[in-house]
Amino acid sequence: MKVDNRITRSFTGGVRVLWLGVLSMSVILSGVLVTLVAQEDDWGDQRVVNIRQEPRHRTMHQDGDLYVIDVQINPGDMTLPHTHDSAIMYTFISNGDGPLGGRVASNTDYAKEDFTHQVSNDGTHLFRIIAFANYSSGERSITAGRPKGLTGEPELENEWFRSYRVELAPGEETAVQTHQHPSIIVQVGDGLTHVSRQDGITAELGAMGDWTWRDANSSYSVRNVGSEAVSIVINEGRR
Repeated sequence: MKVDNRITRSFTGGVRVLWLGVLSMSVILSGVLVTLVAQEDDWGDQRVVNIRQEPRHRTMHQDGDLYVIDVQINPGDMTLPHTHDSAIMYTFISNGDGPLGGRVASNTDYAKEDFTHQVSNDGTHLFRIIAFANYSSGERSITAGRPKGLTGEPELENEWFRSYRVELAPGEETAVQTHQHPSIIVQVGDGLTHVSRQDGITAELGAMGDWTWRDANSSYSVRNVGSEAVSIVINEGRR
């Protein structure tokens, strides 16, 4: 593909990103921090869409100003140029090389300045992210409102997001935890987990990338009901 007036960066796992119209912005993708300089804002005849209208960025759940977006880019495929206009958190499920183990990262620069890019998967495996977009103004105090019943320090914490990683042995269950903010529980490896709910309904996660939503101020626990250790991440959308 011929590209003019663009910055192209290649990442491990065959992920390639094109940027335009960027003015000194730092971004994180697949755990790589890149600082960009100003470029001509011209995508030619390509249609530019908001991230929530990009076909490979599927909105799976909305709670007010919070969106869960399942990003799936097949090998050899490329997204449309799409614009980020909110803080966003990524749980990386896999890239073109294979599983990524649920590494988490976020970009809050998008809350201050819109950012348009295009992503391709030049690898041989599905590139998948469970993304969490937060269009609110966040919460000013970084450590305020931490959940009850969940021990350990967050793996990621800023005004818009908070993330914990939990490893459970077969048969192990977390304590009952209560989150002041809406949360999404993502299974990031093989295994089988049950996520309880206050009303007695249980969500079953049986594959890498499976997830379930819990409303603000709800209490729940997570139990490994499989025969092998399992890893999950619990991400909060702060507002």
